Amino acid sequence: MGTERWGSRRTGGRRRPTALVAAGLLATGGAVTFLTPAAPASADPLDTCTATTGAIVAVDFGPFGGKLERGCDATPTTGYQLLRDAGFTTAGTVKDGPAFICRIGKPSFNSGTQYPTPAADPCKVTPPASAYWSYWIASPGQKNWTYSPLGAMARQPKHGDVDAWVFGATSIDGTKGRPKFTPADVRAGTVTPPEPTDPSVPQVPPGAVSLENATRWLAGRLTDGERVSDEPSEYRNHQATAEIALALTAVDAESPAARKAAAYLARPEVTDAYLHPEGDKAAPDTTAAARLALVAEATGGDPRSFGGRDLLADLLKNVCETGSDAPAPVPGCAHKGDFRTTNDQAEGQALALVALLSGGVTPPAGPVTRLTELQCEDGGFSSMLIPPLGACDSEAGATGLAVLALQRAGGHDTVVKDARAYLRKAQLPTGALPAVWYNTTGSPYATGFAAQALRALGDTARADAAVSWLSRQQLGDGGFPFEEGGDALLYATTPAVIAGAKSDLVTLTGGTPEPTPTEPTEPTPTRPTPTGPNKPSGPSPDLAKGTAYLTDPSRLLQGRYYENTPGTGMADFGLTIDGAYALAATGTDDNALRAVVDFLDKNGRDGTGRGLHDWTGIGTEYAGGGSIGKAAVLAEAVGRDPRNFGGRDLIAALAEAVCAAKTPAPDRSCAARGNYAYATSVFSQSLGVIAQVRAGESAAAAGPAAYLRSLQEPSGAWPSLIGEPSGVEVDSTAMAAMALDLLPDAASQAAVDKALVWLASQQKTDGGFPGASGNSVNSAALAIQGLALDAPSYEKHMAKARAFLASQQNADGGFNVAKGGQPGSDVRASTQALGGTTGISFGTLSRSLDGTTAPPAPSGSPTTPVIVTPGEAGGTGTNGGTGGNGTGGSLAATGTRATALAAAALLLVLAGYGTTRAARRRRTAPGEQA
Repeated sequence: MGTERWGSRRTGGRRRPTALVAAGLLATGGAVTFLTPAAPASADPLDTCTATTGAIVAVDFGPFGGKLERGCDATPTTGYQLLRDAGFTTAGTVKDGPAFICRIGKPSFNSGTQYPTPAADPCKVTPPASAYWSYWIASPGQKNWTYSPLGAMARQPKHGDVDAWVFGATSIDGTKGRPKFTPADVRAGTVTPPEPTDPSVPQVPPGAVSLENATRWLAGRLTDGERVSDEPSEYRNHQATAEIALALTAVDAESPAARKAAAYLARPEVTDAYLHPEGDKAAPDTTAAARLALVAEATGGDPRSFGGRDLLADLLKNVCETGSDAPAPVPGCAHKGDFRTTNDQAEGQALALVALLSGGVTPPAGPVTRLTELQCEDGGFSSMLIPPLGACDSEAGATGLAVLALQRAGGHDTVVKDARAYLRKAQLPTGALPAVWYNTTGSPYATGFAAQALRALGDTARADAAVSWLSRQQLGDGGFPFEEGGDALLYATTPAVIAGAKSDLVTLTGGTPEPTPTEPTEPTPTRPTPTGPNKPSGPSPDLAKGTAYLTDPSRLLQGRYYENTPGTGMADFGLTIDGAYALAATGTDDNALRAVVDFLDKNGRDGTGRGLHDWTGIGTEYAGGGSIGKAAVLAEAVGRDPRNFGGRDLIAALAEAVCAAKTPAPDRSCAARGNYAYATSVFSQSLGVIAQVRAGESAAAAGPAAYLRSLQEPSGAWPSLIGEPSGVEVDSTAMAAMALDLLPDAASQAAVDKALVWLASQQKTDGGFPGASGNSVNSAALAIQGLALDAPSYEKHMAKARAFLASQQNADGGFNVAKGGQPGSDVRASTQALGGTTGISFGTLSRSLDGTTAPPAPSGSPTTPVIVTPGEAGGTGTNGGTGGNGTGGSLAATGTRATALAAAALLLVLAGYGTTRAARRRRTAPGEQA
C-alpha cells in the first residue's frame, strides 16, 4: 500500500525510497538463512559484452577500501540477475528478503567479503537513505546516470545498457549521491557510439486541421458567448476561457468571440479572482498572470492595464531571488529563478517568459537560465520544475513551449539546437510526437506545441507533417483528445488549433516590441484555498477484472499471500495486507479476503516458516510501529480483534512503540518524541495513528498525531521520510490526511483541509498525479482516497483520477506502475489502484466477513510450499499445524459470475464515497458555514 515500502526501490515496482518501511526483526532460523551470501553465478567474461551486445554492471567498493569492479551479462534479463550473472554476490535484509539488496560482494575483492559488513549494518531492518546501495542506469549514448525508476527485479536492461551500484547517501529524488564515474568510464569496449543521424522527414499525405469545426467547438464551450462555466473550479473556468480566446485568435486575429472572452476576463472582479485563487493577500498566480497577459497581447489589449492590473509587473514580482536553501526561504521558491505559484509546472515558467517578452519586457536572467536547467540529457525538456541535474523525463509538449520561449529570448542557441534535435528525433513516422519520450503513440497536445516550435525554427516540412497527423486526430465535433482515441479536451485542442492555423504562441501574441529591462520586486506570501464541489463522472477501473488479477493463483500464492521474491516461498506480508485492503474496499471476493485474513490471524506460515509477527517484529527490539499499525488496521477493517490478531495485542504493542524522545545516533529507532519506533516514514506514522484511533485509543494516539501534524509543510504537503531529508509527495500527504481526519480537533481538521488543497493542485492534466515512479498509478489512487475526505469539493478531480487509473488497467486486469513507464501489470500498483478507486479511507475501511467460507488449506507441491494455518481441517502439515487438499483459496470467477461482479463493482465504487462521507462529519464546502 502506498510508498511505505522503501524496499520496493531495490526489488520491484516503484522507483525510489519515497518512504522507509517500518522495520521488524525476523526471529526464525529459516528467515535468517536469507542473509547468507549466495554463491556467485558463473560470470560471463567481460569482453563478451560489447557496445551493442550484453549489459555491463559496475559496483563501486571505494567506501570500503576497494575499487570500481565491473561485470558482464551477455543475455541480460533483470537488473538483479545482471548483478548475479556478472559475478557479484548479494544479500538482502531479514525483513524484506534477498531481493532487497543490502550487501554486495565480489570474489576478486577482499576474498568475497560482502559490504557493508554485519558490524556496520546487520541488515535486519531497512537501511537508511544515508547508507545504502543506490541503483543507477544509463542507456546507450547517455552521458549521465539516471536513478533507476524501477527496482532491480523489475528493471529489464537492454543490450548496451550499463548499471551502477554506489554505496552512501542520496537525496530523495536521486539528484545527490550520483556515481563519481560516468557511464562512458565503464561501458563495454572503447568504441564511441556514432553520432546519430538526422531522422528523415515523415512521409505522410497532406492534411489540414478543420479550423471551422474547431472554431465551432471552441465557441460552443462559452456560456453567453463570453466564458466557460463547467470546469471543476472558478480558476479552471477562467483558465479555459483564456485558452479559448488564444485559440480563436489564432484562427482569426479579429475574432469577435475571442475579444468578447477577453473583455470578460478583463473585468476587474474576474481578473482578481483568476489571479488570486488563494485570496487577495496572496501573491498573484504566475500561470494565470501569464495567460491573461498573453490574451491581452493577442487581442490587442494592454497587459500593463488589464482588469485594473499591471500583469507584467505581477510576473516580475514572482521571480524567486533565492531557493529553498536560503537562510530564510521564501514560500514557493524551491530554486533561484523559479516563478512562484506555478505548482512546480514548467508550463508556467515558459508562459511567463513569453508574456514578458511579447509585452516588451526583458525578463531577469534568472528565470531564463532556470528554464534552460529543465533540459534533459537527450535535449528535450521536463514538464516539471525539477532541480538542476535532477531526474528528467523529456516531454515533447514541454519542449515545444520551452523552445518558443528561449528562441524568443535569444542567447541560448545551443540549448535550442539540442531541443530541436530532440523534437526531430521524437517525431514518429506518422508525423505525431508522443507526450513522453518513451511513449510510442502520438499526443495532439504534445504534437501541437512541437509543431509550433518546429515551424518557428524553420522546420516547415516537419511542422506540416505534424499538422497532417493532427488533422486525422480531430474529432467530429472539432475538438482534439490528449492522446489518440480519447475524448475532446480543451487544453489539448488549443495548442493543436494554433499549430493547425500554422501559427505559434509567440507570433500569436505579437512578440515584436524591443524589450526593455525591468527589475523584479520582492515576492509576497501565498496561502491555498479549496476548489468547489462537482459531481464525478466518467470511466473507472474494472474492479472485477482487477480482483481476478490479484487473486489469480500465480500471484496470490495458494490463496494466502504474495511472494517477496518469486520462487522462494517467502511471503511479502506488507504486500499481502495491501491485497487484503483492496479486496476489503471493493467487496468483489470476500472468500479470498477471508483466506488472507485467516492466514495472518491464525499465525499461518509461509514456505520458509515465517509468520506475520516475524514481519512486525513484536516481542523484539526491532518491533516496527508502521508494520504493527498496518496489521492492526486490517484487523479493524474486517471485524477482527486488533488486541488479539495473530496471537498478539497489536494496540498494546503500538502504545509501547511510542517514542519518549529522540534516540541518539547511531540508534535510529526514534526520530522524535511521539514518533513510533522504526516508523521512518510519514506513511508508517499515519498507519499507527489510524490503528490507535480506530481502536478507541485517541488519548494514546495524541502524541503520535501531534508529531504527525508537526511534519506538515507550509504548503500543506507532507514529506515522505521521517528523520532524513526528503521532498514532499502525494502518497504521504494523502495518508497523513486520512489519519488526521479521524480526529475532531480544529488543528487536525485544518491540517486536512490544507492537505487536500495541495493534493488537488498536484493533479496532472491527464488526471494522474506525480509519484516516485513518474505519473504514478499508486499516487493517483491514494490521491482519490485523500480527496474523498471532502468529496463534494473534489469530485471532478477524483473522476479524472479514476479515468486515469482506468487508462492504466491492462487486459489481464492489473495496472501499470506508471503511465509511460515499463509496460505490464504490477501487483503492488494494482492493490492500491483497486482500493483507491473506491475512495474509501483507511480510517473508515470496513468489510464484514460474515457468511464467508474459509477455503481449505492446500497441500504442498514441488513448486509451492505448504502453508500451515492452525485450526483448518485437513491432513497433517509441519510445525504441528494442519494441511489439506484444495486449489488455493477462492479465486476469481469467470463467465456469468464475473459479469455480475462487474455490475456490482460500479455500485461499490459509488457507494464508497457515500460510506466515507457518512462515516465522518461532512467537511464544509468552500463558502459554506460549518
